[in-house]
Amino acid sequence: MGNRGMEELIPLVNKLQDAFSSIGQACNLDLPQIAVVGGQSAGKSSVLENFVGRDFLPRGSGIVTRRPLVLQLISATAEWAEFLHCKGKKFTDFDEVRQEIEAETDRVTGANKGISPVPINLRVYSPHVLNLTLIDLPGITKVPVGDQPADIEQQIRDMIMQFITRESCLILAVTPANSDLANSDALKLSKDVDPQGLRTIGVITKLDLMDEGTDARDVLENKLLPLRRGYIGVVNRSQKDIDGKKDIKAALEAERKFFLSHPAYRHLADKMGTPRLQKVLNQQLTNHIRDTLPAFRSKLQSQLLALDKEAEEYRGYRPDDPSRKTKQLLQMVQQFSVDFDKRIEGSGDQVDTVELSGGAKINRIFHERFPFELVKMECDEKEMRREISYAIKNIHGIRTGLFTPDMAFEAIVKKQVIKLKGPCVKCVDMVIQELINTVRQCSNKLECYPMLREETERIVTAHIRDRESRAKDQVLLLIDIQLSYINTNHEDFIGFANAQQRSSQTNKSQSSAGNQVIRKGWLTINNISIMKGGAKEYWFVLTAESLSWFKDDEEKEKKYMLPLDNLKVRDVEKSFMSSKHIFCIFNTESRNVYKDNRTLELACDSQDDVDSWKSSLLRAGVYPEKTVTVESETTTTSDNFSMDPQLERKVETIRNLVDSYMAIVNKCIRDLMPKTIMHLMINNVKDFINAELLAQLYSAGDQNALMDESQEQAQRRDEVLRTHQALKEALAIIGDISTSTITVPLPPPVDTSWVGGSSGGRRSPPPSPTAPRRMSSGQRPAPRGAPPPPNRPGPLGPFNNSADSPQAPSRPNRAPPSIPSRRPPPSPTRQVPP
Repeated sequence: MGNRGMEELIPLVNKLQDAFSSIGQACNLDLPQIAVVGGQSAGKSSVLENFVGRDFLPRGSGIVTRRPLVLQLISATAEWAEFLHCKGKKFTDFDEVRQEIEAETDRVTGANKGISPVPINLRVYSPHVLNLTLIDLPGITKVPVGDQPADIEQQIRDMIMQFITRESCLILAVTPANSDLANSDALKLSKDVDPQGLRTIGVITKLDLMDEGTDARDVLENKLLPLRRGYIGVVNRSQKDIDGKKDIKAALEAERKFFLSHPAYRHLADKMGTPRLQKVLNQQLTNHIRDTLPAFRSKLQSQLLALDKEAEEYRGYRPDDPSRKTKQLLQMVQQFSVDFDKRIEGSGDQVDTVELSGGAKINRIFHERFPFELVKMECDEKEMRREISYAIKNIHGIRTGLFTPDMAFEAIVKKQVIKLKGPCVKCVDMVIQELINTVRQCSNKLECYPMLREETERIVTAHIRDRESRAKDQVLLLIDIQLSYINTNHEDFIGFANAQQRSSQTNKSQSSAGNQVIRKGWLTINNISIMKGGAKEYWFVLTAESLSWFKDDEEKEKKYMLPLDNLKVRDVEKSFMSSKHIFCIFNTESRNVYKDNRTLELACDSQDDVDSWKSSLLRAGVYPEKTVTVESETTTTSDNFSMDPQLERKVETIRNLVDSYMAIVNKCIRDLMPKTIMHLMINNVKDFINAELLAQLYSAGDQNALMDESQEQAQRRDEVLRTHQALKEALAIIGDISTSTITVPLPPPVDTSWVGGSSGGRRSPPPSPTAPRRMSSGQRPAPRGAPPPPNRPGPLGPFNNSADSPQAPSRPNRAPPSIPSRRPPPSPTRQVPP
């Protein structure tokens, strides 16, 4: 016997899942889980078996379900079961499934009533089910037995909470009719996690076991203790029926006969029973599917629109057509040329927001990295003065010179100019590397034609390497030109006459430029202790005299200003846990730089940012720490070196002349280097790609071989066409589901304050006009059918467990009926407006 209510949706849902599977996607309908919550021996397992239509769960007295059973129902053409702990083993006999559940439970919990929160995962494949998950949970118990711990009740509650707190979980709050409904633990747990009652359905079991003369009519009519989704009564098989192998189909027929024949339930027969419960849950699943359809439809439509143009191109596509290959080759080379030009010159349609590349990276090399390399090569001041003094003495020879020799000036200048060759060649290397990277990035669009991509990269890279040697020769020629003639008549050169006044002029120019801003940007101070808040990000402003930082880029709240005197920069090794790149500033006189810190560690997001800040600091006069160690003998000679006043004046004069002339040379080189590289390399490569690349590709090999598409491209083409068709089918299926199902509106809210919360303690239910009243010893019961006295509502008799009426009559050895048969006339359900 299958669940016929669910079977109505199976064909459409299966079609939708097949459509999604064909395009390699999961059908994420996220069908709700159904958790059955209730007390011990309340009939939870029987309710679950009715969904599957098979008898496969352990039965017995006391606590039988001692581990959560996560039952996954999967629609299939055949019927079998398999356990997660028995991978690969199929169970076709469901009696064996029951035995395996019992054996796996005993393996973890033992055979003496122990419990465990470790779930048993069981999958049942059947053509009579939808893909959803049912959860059979241990019954709530209060007194430990066997090997159960003292806090058995709390453990089971925590176990249940793990499942029912999920928003996609429907809760079946199962309560036997022959127990006190107002004290139902299942309803109280449901109220804790679902206070609005949106996903809780009350299930009343064992209606056939109530005391004679009592019934649960008021509960099932949702009048006595109302729930938003109401109650559904079911009659499960008794233990005698189970032992007698009474099948589920016969049990459902007996259940139907019970409701039709019972005088209190016959008017509710169509709203009771397991088929009705299946129908309600099926409608809930249907509503859930319909609620998810708009998002599915939007997602599929966007995917379809994205593939429309590409699918149209692939229709009628012939890979071996020679005319197509020729046309495609022309288009690919033209596109490669356009992409290369855009990456070098800049474009708004292909913007890389992650890192600098192409022309932007080369611009940074020209105006930040190359100047940084020039400044970094400046020699130590003491070393420079010692070389000048030696040059002066060697030029004078045995004589004592009266005048400052200009030959000493030329010797020192030429030595400094020769040092420029290293940074200039390095600049060419950095530009070449970026050009090659740009070629590789542009060739990514040729990946569908591997031979064409390989040949294009080879030809263009070979041309770049050819231009490399010419560019380096030209750059070195520029340096040789500077060495060939020292132009002391340059308009910016101070000359010997003004060399003596250089110091005062330098001081004045530095004071006037002290407030000039060199750089601004965000940096993180990395060495702030955790006690003081840890690393923080500030807005830094670098001038020629100081480094200041502010709270934000509005520069209103200044945090600190650090003078640049006696400061140097050094690198800091990147820590294993940090993603930042760090450098630090320190004082050469071993003084604190910032508050109690000897160093100021500054962190950037990338190494390029670190290099850029170090270049800016060099412009401000903060030089990097020297890493080359000087031998002790040389250091001793340097420290002991001294000059007479006359020689010192000559050294100072030549030192100022060298600074003046090298400033002219550096300015010239910084201007000519970008122009030389642009002319000999970048513009030449662009012209080569535009004019000669296609011809060289034709001469490199067979055109047809060049345009053979890759296997991945062929798969991509087939996948696009299949995906496009599958998306159209899925949209059509979604339309069928939308038109073939009817949404049932959510019932209005009801007053569920009678259900006590777990945190607020157990509360007695409110009085109900339909509930029987507890009588004192001096009262007689009212005649059957008599209305209650006006304006005197009393507490629920059988649901009131308080001890305020000690003389109330009791019946020994019989459980009190939950709903007595003496009922006043029915009253409407107490509801509150939504």
